[in-house]
Amino acid sequence: MVSAITTLPPDRLAPLADAYARARRAKQLQTIVGAVILVACIAASLVVAEVKPDVLITNFGRFSTYIDRIFYLDSGQLVFSDIYGTKDSWYWGLGKWAKLIGETLIIAYLGTAIGAIGAFLMCFLAASNLVTNRITLFAARRFLEFCRTVPELVFALTFVVAFGLGPLPGVLAIAIHTLGALGKQFAEVVENIDMKPFEGVMSTGGTWTEAVRFSAVPQVVSNFASYGLMRFEVNVRGAAIMGFVGAGGIGQELLSAIRKFYYSDVSAMLVMIIVTVFVIDMVTERIRHTLLGQERAR
Repeated sequence: MVSAITTLPPDRLAPLADAYARARRAKQLQTIVGAVILVACIAASLVVAEVKPDVLITNFGRFSTYIDRIFYLDSGQLVFSDIYGTKDSWYWGLGKWAKLIGETLIIAYLGTAIGAIGAFLMCFLAASNLVTNRITLFAARRFLEFCRTVPELVFALTFVVAFGLGPLPGVLAIAIHTLGALGKQFAEVVENIDMKPFEGVMSTGGTWTEAVRFSAVPQVVSNFASYGLMRFEVNVRGAAIMGFVGAGGIGQELLSAIRKFYYSDVSAMLVMIIVTVFVIDMVTERIRHTLLGQERAR
């Protein structure tokens, strides 16, 4: 069956064509203005930040030279020619560095666990669909904002002054920052739950805490676990540099090697950090995908 194509008369088609042309020109003008504003903002940012492309280009060779140098031993041979076994080999400090990597993982794990517990307790108070008291909602959200806005290294420096050098400042810094970051993510998950079970528990005389426990938590637990694992990935990378301010882990040893120009030691520790983060990312990613798959299957 052949379908007929309806064609408007020229007197009716012309106004529509003119309107389309005007809309298209307005869209093009908007795009051009937006691009000009973007370029102006980037240029202003470069000026304020004192970014000098000529200096970057001139000194880029130093960066590439340093990267090349860290893969050579003091003897001038490539690090891969003598990996382990002697005091002058690439991984002469494998045992010590492995312990520091383990300490880094413990810092990240404890910080994530403590922060996740705090985020779990706070997120329900920061969810607008569960809390009607505006003061409580405002206070909970501002508290979470403070925790995630202050950089981890600032918290770590503060705790190093208070508690001294070691892993404790790193754990506390990561815990506080994780509390703020996960609290925000958890609250957003809670705000997307089905409210009918919550309203049902409340209508039968249940308390707010009971309604959260029996109606909200079962809906969000798998997403909470997924976000927690993803945050652990981030915290492993963060814990690796906590030692730069004396908060334990491999970072302090890495900073010392950089300052003393122990080139091969720098590359050895960097490779260990990269491999560790790579393995953690793969394992946690698989677990997260499993959890999300189970959630979708329900």
